[in-house]
Amino acid sequence: MPSLQNKVAVVTGAGSGIGKAIAEAFASDGAIVRIVDSDLARAQSVAEGIQAGRRSATAHQCDISSQASTLSTFRELCEGSGVDILVNNAGISHVGTLEQTSNEDLDRIFQVNVKGAYNCMFSCIPHMKSRHAGVILNIASIAGMIGLADRFAYSMSKGAMLAMTYSVAKDYLAYNIRCNSISPARIHTPFVDGYLKKNYPGKEQEVFEKLSRAQPIGRMGQPEEVAALARFLCSDEALFITGTNFPLDGGTLNLSV
Repeated sequence: MPSLQNKVAVVTGAGSGIGKAIAEAFASDGAIVRIVDSDLARAQSVAEGIQAGRRSATAHQCDISSQASTLSTFRELCEGSGVDILVNNAGISHVGTLEQTSNEDLDRIFQVNVKGAYNCMFSCIPHMKSRHAGVILNIASIAGMIGLADRFAYSMSKGAMLAMTYSVAKDYLAYNIRCNSISPARIHTPFVDGYLKKNYPGKEQEVFEKLSRAQPIGRMGQPEEVAALARFLCSDEALFITGTNFPLDGGTLNLSV
């Protein structure tokens, strides 16, 4: 198994879903995990769960859409034991076509998904450069790779994340900083359950099964499956991998009819 023993890993949006699974997987493999989330209570709950298993984790509140907040948080994180790994997982979703996307909707998606990832990398890169080492992993989406109905703003943001991944990987090769991304298809997270409850009351299970069958493998992915790939890509076993996007999509990209 890939080892992250004593690596300091910052995982954003780790209060739930994919981020939580990544934080727990990293901690179980010996990493010292910094859980960053806009909701401090959720971050603390995840940290306490990890600590209960006699693993190392701390919780940190941060509004990644604010550069001032992000710089302050990473200054605190980098001054201590440093940061070896940054996982840009935090993000929000939006459903709608171009015409159904208001200026405010687009700004909000951009500020969190695009500017948020930028703020975290901008805050962390100087520290990684000084150490001449570091790993950045961006959680993108297949929405940034193919056309999906009613996902105009979200797809825009994830396409930008892919472009940032390639650019950062290229620009910081000389500093031994690797940067990759994972592009999941539909993953079964609390967000999915909340979306179904809000938009399809009484038909949650029916729509859940329909959405699951939309992927060639016949089901949604699990957060733990994203975490397993993230653990490998952030480990020393993946030292030869940089500037690469990894679809985790149940066959959606290549096997859909």
